Amino acid sequence: MIKLIMSDMDGTLLDDKGMLPPGFDEVIAKLKARGVMFAPASGRQYYSLLESFPKYKNDFMFVAENGTMVRYKGKIISASPMRKVLAYQVLDAVADDEGVLRVYCGLKDGYVLNTQDEQAFMDELHKYFTRTNTVTDFRAVDDEPIKISFFDPEGKAAARIYPKVQPFAGPLQVVLASDYWVDVMAFGINKGLAIQKVQRKLHITPMECAAFGDYMNDAEMMSSVYYSFAMANALPKIKELARFQAKSNAEHGVIHAIEDLIAQGLCGKEVTSR
Repeated sequence: MIKLIMSDMDGTLLDDKGMLPPGFDEVIAKLKARGVMFAPASGRQYYSLLESFPKYKNDFMFVAENGTMVRYKGKIISASPMRKVLAYQVLDAVADDEGVLRVYCGLKDGYVLNTQDEQAFMDELHKYFTRTNTVTDFRAVDDEPIKISFFDPEGKAAARIYPKVQPFAGPLQVVLASDYWVDVMAFGINKGLAIQKVQRKLHITPMECAAFGDYMNDAEMMSSVYYSFAMANALPKIKELARFQAKSNAEHGVIHAIEDLIAQGLCGKEVTSR
């Protein structure tokens, strides 16, 4: 029986307008009645996820920052900081391109330079980072770095950003998170590793887990569960890795697939009070 369901946010759970699918609350109620935990698993900041699900802050497990931080009921149950000296080197590698937004993602908050105040940058930033501070120098930040993120407003991150930080692959984990974002984290850290830690902590197996994703930062997550679902709009590689396919995010595929799992009796039995 499935005990834990994880879902990526952008391009997966959220529709093309960034909205939760109709019927989301009803499906979550059904899962809760069956003892199934739901976990948003995203490259977004924890506080951004919390803002998206305020009434579930004590119900959901939040896999944030591409797995570098996991929180449950507000408490950090897993965190994977990177060495500051490596974080500075990665940030410096893209410093010559003023058109790229650089974000220092810390355990406590996110940080951007005060020179990066263009409205387009800030609007995009606040989709993923609810709590941010502007600083004059990243080296002055008093916070442990768990991820460094780069944003290309032209949607050409693979050509514009990735080649500059790819040489750090090995000591660090370099992930193309979307056409717009590149994330750099401690080596080996990803959503999949975070899920494996959660599985050990909760004493559940991959056969008791489901996951939904669409992009390369979901690849390890697909390999860490049995019920792995690629969205119809997912990259071909993700479809190859997943055992099952869901309808597209625009068609609210996550909700439909979970309803099907419930109907098949794979999410436990509803517990009713007498």
